[in-house]
Amino acid sequence: MTDLELKSTPTAIVKPEVKASKPKGYVVQVGNVKIGGPEFAVIAGPCSIESRSQFEETALAVKSYGAALLRGGIWKMRTDANTFQGLGSEALQFVREVVADTGLGLVSEVTDPRQIEMLDEYVVMYQVGARNMFNYSLLKELGQTRKPVMLKRSFSALIDEWIKAADYITAGGNDKVILCERGIRTFETKTRYTFDLNAVIWAKQNTHFPVVVDPSHAVGIRDMVSKVAFAAAAVGADGIIVEVHPRPAEALSDGKQALTVSDFRQMMSTIEKILEATDRPLLRI
Repeated sequence: MTDLELKSTPTAIVKPEVKASKPKGYVVQVGNVKIGGPEFAVIAGPCSIESRSQFEETALAVKSYGAALLRGGIWKMRTDANTFQGLGSEALQFVREVVADTGLGLVSEVTDPRQIEMLDEYVVMYQVGARNMFNYSLLKELGQTRKPVMLKRSFSALIDEWIKAADYITAGGNDKVILCERGIRTFETKTRYTFDLNAVIWAKQNTHFPVVVDPSHAVGIRDMVSKVAFAAAAVGADGIIVEVHPRPAEALSDGKQALTVSDFRQMMSTIEKILEATDRPLLRI
């Protein structure tokens, strides 16, 4: 072969290996419930666990009105360093007892890689908050676990960045990821954030991940939370994670967006009607 022929010979193109994607409608097992199938899952509880009595009262109430999983912050990331940051490890013993008494699996936020091992025996799913969506070290560590991870979209993140953040978890071998839309920061200030309903629809149509909505953070105003939840159910979200407090005026964090027990009961009643109209059942345990 001449030099000219060598120069004109096309270079072989090596294509990267493409991983087989999971089918649409991929279901994630979270404790004893499944999220991502035909049923609509409701995760409910306090923003922060403030005491045993507050946590137990809330847990029993949300269970009685149809919640499938229990939420509750043990550690909280707050913008203001002088505000309540959660009870931390001192809450773990009574949290275990309340979870056992109610039979509801706990979903709680992990804010630091050092908390993963500590929380492992108490939760059925880790929650990554909006501020930590870009914390790739934390996401990589969660990729080494085998428990589901709910990944909240950062209030400044593009949808593409949100999906790529999920890839940091799945790359470690943990494919049990659930996406959570919780509102984005825009020029509008009348509500806490702007609820991006488009993102819910797009993620459901273009990824295999189940998608849930946090209506509490999305709007930040108690009277509007249920309506955002209704919209999520109507467009095909796989569930919601919502804040409930028996006495929101006394809450140590996010009281203005927490539903009362009565609010939660009424919301669940209407959600069931919306689900019935869209031929979907509410996930019950």
